[in-house]
This record gives sequence, C-alpha cells and structure tokens, in this order.
Amino acid sequence: MEEVVVQEPSLFKELLNYIVKIFAIIHKYIMSLNDKYEMFLSDKMLHFIVIGIVGLAFLFIVYPLFKLLIENHKLMLVAWIYVFTILIAITLLIEIGQDFSGTGDMDFADIVSGLLGFIVMSGTIVLVRNLYLRFKNHDR
Repeated sequence: MEEVVVQEPSLFKELLNYIVKIFAIIHKYIMSLNDKYEMFLSDKMLHFIVIGIVGLAFLFIVYPLFKLLIENHKLMLVAWIYVFTILIAITLLIEIGQDFSGTGDMDFADIVSGLLGFIVMSGTIVLVRNLYLRFKNHDR
C-alpha cells in the first residue's frame, strides 16, 4: 500500500487565501450597499468605480512623493520604485502561473528571493556608479 503524502499549503498560498478572503468581505459589503440603496450596479460597474477610486487614491499619494524626489534630483529612485513595483506584479504572476500550470509550487520565498536579487544587483550598480563618479570628480 502506497503512503499518501499530504503537502501543507505554502506561506504564499495562505497569504493569498487571506487576501482573497479580505477582498471577498469588502466585495460582499459593497454589494450589500448596492442592494440596500437599490443602485443595481453591475459587477463591471462596481469594478469600474472601486478600482477608479483606489487608483486615484494611490495617484494622490505617489504623485507628490515622486514630484518631491524629482525636485531633489532623485529620478533614479523614482525609476527604481517603478521597476520594483512592476517586478512585484511579475513575480506574483509567475508564482500563480506555476501553480496553475503545475510547473512549480506557489512559494512566497521565491518572490522574496527574486525581489532580493533585484535589490542586490541594483544596489551594486548604484555603488559602482557612485564610486566611478567619485573617482572621476576626484581627478579634476
């Protein structure tokens, strides 16, 4: 008789399930408001409204921050934040895709490892650039 091995869910799956549950609670609350006030908004219209509001909220936070960074000549930091944000989305999509396709396990440590690679490599580039600029300016 073969032994059945039960694999415990990964931390990432548990985190993802927790986030999904939170969004389900929020979604249920918004739908109850929709029903309570008889607005009869479709699911698509609710997505339109909620994501529009969340996007604007982020924009009102990010715009002044990026403007301040650019005024202080920190354009590289703005670009880094932008790339880091995209990499978060890409690593999440890769992990979810691995789980759905069966080509790997969905693992939070993989996401952290990938992002840490970007942090270390970009930090190295910044360090080398700063050393180069310091020596270049020192020769003058």
